[in-house]
This record gives sequence, C-alpha cells and structure tokens, in this order.
Amino acid sequence: MTEPRFVSLPPGEHLSDEQIRQRARAFEATMQRRRTVRDFSPRAVPREVIEDCLRAAGTAPSGANLQPWHFVAVADAAKKHEIRMAAEEEEREFYEHRAPAEWLEALAPLGTDSSKPFIEIAPWLIAVFAQPYSILPDGSRMKHYYAIESVGIATGFLVAAVHNAGLAALTHTPSPMAFLNRILGRPAHEKPFLLLVVGHPATDAKVPDISRKPLDTISTFIGGPVSQ
Repeated sequence: MTEPRFVSLPPGEHLSDEQIRQRARAFEATMQRRRTVRDFSPRAVPREVIEDCLRAAGTAPSGANLQPWHFVAVADAAKKHEIRMAAEEEEREFYEHRAPAEWLEALAPLGTDSSKPFIEIAPWLIAVFAQPYSILPDGSRMKHYYAIESVGIATGFLVAAVHNAGLAALTHTPSPMAFLNRILGRPAHEKPFLLLVVGHPATDAKVPDISRKPLDTISTFIGGPVSQ
C-alpha cells in the first residue's frame, strides 16, 4: 500500500472573529441574490471567466480525492442547437407522457415547459459528467467512491462561482441525458449529471415569485453559543 505523503497547509488569512462574521454575512448576502434564470441575453462571456469558474469547481472535495468529474463547456452554436433539439425531445416526452401529475403540479409555480430556447441564447452551456469509475491503462476499472456526492459538491461550487462572477445560471436536467455523451463525444462510462446554462440575464428577465425557507426550518443547532 502506498504510504501517504503530506505537505504543509497553504498559508491562509488570519482573521478575527468579527472579520470572519463579516465574510460569512457578505457571502450570504451575495448568494441571497442568486436566482435561477430562464431569460438570457446573447451577450458574450469571455472564456477566461468560464475557465476560472471551472477551476473553482475543481477545488471541491471528493471521495479519496479521485475528482470524478468532467466539465464540457460549449459555446459552439451548432452544438448548442443540437443539444437544444435533443433536450426538447426528451422534455416533450416528460411533460406529455412520463411526468406524474404531482410532479407537474410541483413544477407549475415555476412556469416551465418543454420549450428551452435559453440553451441556444445563452453564450455557454456546461455539461457536467460524473465518472463512477475510471479506465486504467491496462483496460481495467478503478471504482470512484462517492462519485455522485462528489460531483454534486463540485457543481454547487460551480454555481456559486458563476453567481459570484456576476453571471446567471440555470440548472437543467432533461431525463434521460445520454444524448449529451453522443453529442459531446464523452465515453460511455461517464454519466451526464447536469447541464448548466450560463450567461448574462436578459434585461427584461423575470423569475418566479417564490421564497426560500427560513433558517429555522432548514437547520437544527445542538449546543454552541447563541447568536447575539
């Protein structure tokens, strides 16, 4: 068995408790402004911005540090059109035949349907793939532990990075998504996890009139000091 090798923790900032509180509040305020957007502007986004957001996603923790993710960033108009056509085909089947009534009822306040013009309008699509295992040089497989959980965390980092950059995003999950492997040339052992639509919101963008659950309904504290 390989012996673990350790290095020193990279230098960090030494912050006071008050500075830490300010950082936490500022980030929370930034994320409170995040909304899922379906009305995008065609305004271009530099590739360097997407690269930086993907690097941030790649810092996410993963099971045994196997980093079981792959991101395909798509700006090519022809590829985006192909993805839209395939996604809308699956979405029509979902809305018209596969979706149970209760799921359609849950989606109703969001005003969604099978039409997905944003896939072509937004300047970038990022297809996120999970790798349940990797193929070794000898053709054998190496299992990736907690692959889905790890990819979910990395995707959360990516969404936060996109918002922090001043952009908008939409998490799109047409089901099934195997068409992404075919269109984007990814191997069969990679599983499409999510399609992230990224860009600037349209100037007249609208979002559903919905709210987020308050802290006391999404969390429980056991011990620790009470906030002042």
